[in-house]
Amino acid sequence: MGGCVSQSFIDSLSGARCILFGAGITGAPTLKFLKSRGAIVISVDEKVIGPEIKSELKAEDLVGVKLAVVSPGWRVDHPLIKVALRAGIEIISEIDLAWRVKEQIAPNQRWIALTGTNGKTTAIQMLESMLIQSGIKAKACGNLGYTAIEAVVESGSDILALELSSFQLEWSKLAHFESVAILNVAQDHIDWHGSFENYLAAKLKIADLADLVILNRDDQYLAESGKKLSKKVIWISLQVPGKNEIGLVENIIVDRAFINGDAEALFELGDVTPSVGHNVSNAMAAAALARSIGASSSAIAQGLRSFKLDHHRLEVVLTSGGITFIDDSKATNPHAAIAAIQSQLESIWIAGGLAKGAAMDELARRCKGRIKAAILIGSDATIIQSALLKESPNLAIYMTDSNLTGIDVMAQVMGIVKNIAVSGDVVLLAPACASMDQFKNYADRGDIFTQAAKEAFGE
Repeated sequence: MGGCVSQSFIDSLSGARCILFGAGITGAPTLKFLKSRGAIVISVDEKVIGPEIKSELKAEDLVGVKLAVVSPGWRVDHPLIKVALRAGIEIISEIDLAWRVKEQIAPNQRWIALTGTNGKTTAIQMLESMLIQSGIKAKACGNLGYTAIEAVVESGSDILALELSSFQLEWSKLAHFESVAILNVAQDHIDWHGSFENYLAAKLKIADLADLVILNRDDQYLAESGKKLSKKVIWISLQVPGKNEIGLVENIIVDRAFINGDAEALFELGDVTPSVGHNVSNAMAAAALARSIGASSSAIAQGLRSFKLDHHRLEVVLTSGGITFIDDSKATNPHAAIAAIQSQLESIWIAGGLAKGAAMDELARRCKGRIKAAILIGSDATIIQSALLKESPNLAIYMTDSNLTGIDVMAQVMGIVKNIAVSGDVVLLAPACASMDQFKNYADRGDIFTQAAKEAFGE
């Protein structure tokens, strides 16, 4: 059970010297909360520049500091983290800070959570929609823009549904969840975690913080890892479900886990848009979490029918001259790109950027029959090129100038598309890589893709 705390925790912040590692998106709401409670905050960030932001810690900065809050992305072995630890300072995640505050100001609030390599934001938004349709006062938060500390302080919700990244889980120890789900695990952030084994361990850590664990049996790593967990496990899969499972029977998702009788229909495949395999798995995980806290099957189906995918997720942004342009810019790793590519019979695939240490061999092997041509961008384009040529030596591959940025990248891409695309083609941006070498972020990359497509194809 996480985090029994003194009722004086919030009061203890008044006048206390605290360190905040990270002055970015997650750090700003944490800073706001700490200051609102009278804390004297030392903000530390090596990338964000500001008059009140330090890039290093000196001995005088550490005097009297008892607590530090760390934003996602800071490695445990970072030199500045080590400085704080050597000084005897307690370091907690923003999630654990939110939990401590919740224990004091909203002790009856219940938390559920999910993680995974891909589909987290889609699944958590599906879950929020299901809970709201069930008449439950719920709020999705965590890794999707609305932080946990904001949700605890501002939302007044009975249920918080948290989307958690491996970075957040690496640091979190106190928070406790009634139920959690892991959607999938594939190579991602290997450069940060050091190895796939460490990354997998960070994802599985969520099980240590929960009473009930929901796992995707169709994922090879979860199917194996789930056998070793000491917690109760509910399995989801695209197969016919056994007892204590949720699965697929013909075109209906059936619950055999959270019922008194034998089985109950939750939703039809047609309730999920798009009803491709990975998205149905997202919906099943969300449904299992919703069922774990009492949502009705009718509310789950209605929640899915009223749900729309977020921007930059298999988003059709233009159809012109019989050519369809799809923005899946949030596919920032090979696993997500595989799902996007396999959602189409064939596509002209735009990919590349920063691979973050991930290999592209599995993608090339699994998708070789679905790629009509590849247009590669960014710093690690040659990694993708090598993997594709190994599996498909005759595949048409077009390399772009990796020194370009922003609109110039996509203008060059659209020049190639104009020469090779014909009516009936799908042009799919599913980069399998991060974006920061040529764009501000994945959303900027997707927006510029859309802009360039419309400019090049006459809209």
